[in-house]
Amino acid sequence: MASIRSRIIRKPRQQAVMSDYEGDIKALIGRAANLVRNTAVQSINQGSKSGVTYEKYNPRRTHKSSSAGQPPATDTGFLVQNIIIVMDIADKGLSANVESRANYSTFLEFGTRNMGARPFMQPALEENRAKIRRLAKQIIRAK
Repeated sequence: MASIRSRIIRKPRQQAVMSDYEGDIKALIGRAANLVRNTAVQSINQGSKSGVTYEKYNPRRTHKSSSAGQPPATDTGFLVQNIIIVMDIADKGLSANVESRANYSTFLEFGTRNMGARPFMQPALEENRAKIRRLAKQIIRAK
């Protein structure tokens, strides 16, 4: 037979507990967002590219693209420069979004009917998910 125990925390105690954790949680959220952003940027900059090599113009250059399923290949650096972290101030800074503000990011991440997906954001989150959970557990154990 299973049993369930519950404990009621009165508001003043709940606020005290939250204030104890708030700084640590903000730091965790910032660190987690940076991990995801940095992994996405690194996958674009350093990933192996096995797509098509072709000439581009204005400025004239040779570009080797990525294949479907690989992170996109960097060309001008615009995509990497537009991956940002947005902390949610309305929620006391207790949430963050890693966003790509390049106008073609959605097409790369999810693909189109003419181009296979070249995901870089979701794989970055998945790669860091376990590490973020470990960091959160460290905060809980430390208190």
